[in-house]
Amino acid sequence: MVTLTNPKQQGAARLRRSILRDVGGIAAIIVFAVIGYVLFPDNLALLTRIIAVALLVLSLDLVTGYCGVATLGHAALFGSGAYAAGIVSAHYGVNDPLLMTLAGIGGGALAGLLSGIILLRGHGLPQLVLSIALIHLFHEFANKASSWTGGSDGLSGISPDPIFGLFEFDLYGHTAYAFSMALLLVVFIILRFIVRSPFGMLCRGIKEDPVRVRAMGGSPKTAIIKMFVISGAVAGIGGALNAITTQVVGLDSLSFTMSAEALVMVVLGGTGSLFGALMGTVVFMLFEDYVSAANPFHWLTMVGALLIVVVFFAPKGLYGTAATWLARKRQVRP
Repeated sequence: MVTLTNPKQQGAARLRRSILRDVGGIAAIIVFAVIGYVLFPDNLALLTRIIAVALLVLSLDLVTGYCGVATLGHAALFGSGAYAAGIVSAHYGVNDPLLMTLAGIGGGALAGLLSGIILLRGHGLPQLVLSIALIHLFHEFANKASSWTGGSDGLSGISPDPIFGLFEFDLYGHTAYAFSMALLLVVFIILRFIVRSPFGMLCRGIKEDPVRVRAMGGSPKTAIIKMFVISGAVAGIGGALNAITTQVVGLDSLSFTMSAEALVMVVLGGTGSLFGALMGTVVFMLFEDYVSAANPFHWLTMVGALLIVVVFFAPKGLYGTAATWLARKRQVRP
């Protein structure tokens, strides 16, 4: 006997499942954060670095996974946020971590706006070429503006004050780790609302069929540029976090290598999924750290082998494949 339900009941059921999934996912993030703190008390700097990079990967997933824009220059947004936070501290004496984070948001959002306007002038391979050119231009600009950025020597003199005047950044990284986790949770919750809002659904539609969206009266270009600004703000938070916790900003934050690795992490976890972006970042960076310490000469070979295995046996990424498998199990369950 099949029980029929009206659309309102079906929508309410989907909403409940979605809320439960989000609550469970956020709880899992908190649990893993606590486990990381307990298991790696002497390596909190690595975990903090992972969180900063995770914000970059989340921002990349917004434009690549949700909007379908191919880019290999997304580190420009991360580096812009890092330099913006570092410059206001080193040159203007603004050492409050929250104000430095706001500066990073502004720098990243501005870089995102510029990147979106430029990248949308091309499509497909020309778009990739534009993104590569963009990251090299940002890198060279930061190198030449050495009076502001420190050039190849890096920007130093960054000295963040204690958070709320109470929690000082210590050598062991406890405050930095707690601060980074708080930022990650806030950003993740906000992004969950964004990607499931009508605007997020519009961006998904643009990825699937931009011609139909345009025929329905939507503006794909405007929506994607807005997403680039949001993406830039998120990447800017990651860059600012990196500047605050390491107290130095180098040209490596604007490197092509960082952009390429961020794209690899998105694919590894699964595109179009915030949870996938987080999983891909954690798996890639922990695996990279472990194998590089175990075999300093051939660790890239092992990283490459991991990526090949994942692409062959989990084409939707680690999280995407696992979610698909669980969905099929639920469907066949009597």
